[in-house]
Amino acid sequence: TCAALALLGGSVAAVVAWKWLGTKVIQKKMEEARRTRDEGMKKMAKAVQQFREQVPSVQTDAILSLPLLELTGRLQEGSLSPKTVLYTYLEKVSALEVTQQTNCLRHFIPECEEHLQEIQRQKEKGLLYGIPISIKDHIGHKGHLTTCGLVQCLGTLMEEDSVLVKVLKRQGAIPFAMTNVPQSLFSYDCSNPIFGQTSNPFNQQKSPGGSSGGEGALIAGGGSILGIGSDIGGSIRLPSSFCGLCGLKPTAERLRWVPGSALPTLLMCLAHLSAHCGCLLLSHPVPCAVGPMARDVDSLALCMKALLCQEMFQLDPTVPPIPFNEEVYSSCAPLRVGYYDTDGYFPLPPCMRRAVQETRSALQAAGHQLVPFSPPRIPYVMTELFLKTFFADGGRAWLDVFTGDTVDPSLKSQVNSCKIPRLVKKLLALLLKPLVTIPPPLKDIAMIFTCSSVKEVWNHHHQIQVYRAQFIAQWKELQLDVVLCPVLGPAFTTGYPGKLLTAISSTMLYNILNFPAGVVPVSTVTADDEEELKLYQGCCDDPWDRTLRQAVSGAVGLPVAVQCVALPWQEELCLRFMKEVETLSRAK
Repeated sequence: TCAALALLGGSVAAVVAWKWLGTKVIQKKMEEARRTRDEGMKKMAKAVQQFREQVPSVQTDAILSLPLLELTGRLQEGSLSPKTVLYTYLEKVSALEVTQQTNCLRHFIPECEEHLQEIQRQKEKGLLYGIPISIKDHIGHKGHLTTCGLVQCLGTLMEEDSVLVKVLKRQGAIPFAMTNVPQSLFSYDCSNPIFGQTSNPFNQQKSPGGSSGGEGALIAGGGSILGIGSDIGGSIRLPSSFCGLCGLKPTAERLRWVPGSALPTLLMCLAHLSAHCGCLLLSHPVPCAVGPMARDVDSLALCMKALLCQEMFQLDPTVPPIPFNEEVYSSCAPLRVGYYDTDGYFPLPPCMRRAVQETRSALQAAGHQLVPFSPPRIPYVMTELFLKTFFADGGRAWLDVFTGDTVDPSLKSQVNSCKIPRLVKKLLALLLKPLVTIPPPLKDIAMIFTCSSVKEVWNHHHQIQVYRAQFIAQWKELQLDVVLCPVLGPAFTTGYPGKLLTAISSTMLYNILNFPAGVVPVSTVTADDEEELKLYQGCCDDPWDRTLRQAVSGAVGLPVAVQCVALPWQEELCLRFMKEVETLSRAK
C-alpha cells in the first residue's frame, strides 16, 4: 500500500513538474516575441530620428491629414517624396502616440526601408506609389511571423511574401507594420496572451473590434492611411464599425492572399483556416475574404483598383481576371435600394437602427428608390448554417490550435463550450434544437450542434447553397441593385465580444452568402441614443439582450455606421453605393 501511494505521489509530482515546465516554455516564447517587437519599435524610432535630423522641416500634420487620393497625387507628381511620407507615418507610430494608447502594433517591418529604395528606382510608378500600408498579422510577409496570436505559430518565419503583399509592392506600396489580432482570430475583440489587449483609439475602455482590430485601431489612430484585413464573420466590417472607418469585404474569390509554394507558409494558412473554421477543411462553405480598410471610400476603391491587376491574375490563376470597373464606381444613376434596420435575430442598439433610418431618408431625398427588404430565416442561418460550419466537429480542430498555449480570457467561454463531451452535446442538441430557431432563440447553445458524418457535412454544404439561391431569388424579385442594413455597434466595452458571439448576425449573413459588403460611418452616438438604450429590451430582455445593453453603454461620441451590400462580384457597385452613403452623411 505504501509503495502504491508513493508511486501515485511520484506520478502526481511528475505531472505537476511537467505542466510547470510547459508553462515556463510558453512564457519564455511569449517574452521573446514581445522583446522582438519592442526591439523593432526601437529600430523604427531610431530611423525616424535620423530622418528628422536630415530633414527637420517636414510638415508632419499636413501630410497626415491628406486623404489617400490627394496623397497619391502628390507622390505621383513629385511634390512629396515616398521617403518623407514613410517616415512621417513611422514617426506617428514610433512616437507611441498610437501604439502606447492602443497596443495595436504586432511588429514593425524594418525591410520597408529597403523597399523604399527599390520603388524609388522603379521606372513606372504604380497606383500606390510611395503609400505606407499596414497589414493584418496573418497576411504573410517574407521573413516575418504570422502568429494568429498563438504560441505554436511563433517558431516559423514566412519564406516568401503572400500574393497580396507581392502585388501591393509591385504597385509601389510600402508595407511597414503588422497589426495585432485576437488569439486564433476567432473573436471580434482583439486580445491574445502574447501581445495583449488592443483598445479603441476613441475610448481605451472600448474594443476596436476584431479580428482585424489592430488594423482598425492603427488607421483610426492616424498611424496608417490604408490597411489590409480579412473577414469570415465580420472581421473587417466590425473593426470598421467600432473605429469609424470604411471597410470592404469583397466576394471571397475576388482577391487572394494565400502565399506561393513555401511549405511552412501553406501550413500557416491551414492553421489559420483551422482556427477560423474549427471544422473539416473540405471545400469550405464560408470562405475567408481579404479586403481594404481606410478613412474613406475612395481609398478602398483605389486599393481594389490597384490589386485587381495583371500581376494578381498571373501570380494566382484562381483569381478571376476581372479588372476594376471604374465606370460602375463613377456612375451617378439612381439606385433601387432594399433596406432593413433589424434582422429579427439580434436587435441592435437604438443608435444603429437610427443610422439606417436616417440614411434611408437621405438616399430617398437624393432620388434613389427605397424598397423594404426582409432577409429570410436569420435564426436558421445563424444556428444551422453559420455556427454549425465552424463547429461541425464540435470545435475539436479549433481546440487543437491551443495545444501548449494559454487561452485568452476573451475566448474561455467558447473554449469551454467546445470541451463539453460529445455525448453530452448530442443529448443537449436533441433536447434544445426545437428552441433554437423559434423566437426568442436560445442563441449561444447553437455551438453544441455538430455534423456527425461526412454525409451530414455535404448536406450542410448543400443547405448553404439552397439558402443562397433563395436569397438571390428574393433579391431579384424585388429588382434590387443594393441593400442598406445595420452593422453591429457601437464599440463594445473590452471583454464583452466573447460573451456575445452570436451578436454578429448582421455581418455573418453576408459571409454565408459570399456577397460583397462594406461599412461606412454615418453618425456618432448621442446623449439621446444613450437614454434610449436604457429602455432597450432586444427580443425579450433575455440575458443576451441585457448583456448587449451593458456592452455598448457609455458610448456617447463613438462612431455609428451602416452596412452596404451588393450581389457577388459587384464590388464596384457596392463601393459606389458606399460612396453615395458617405457623401450624403457628410453633407448633413
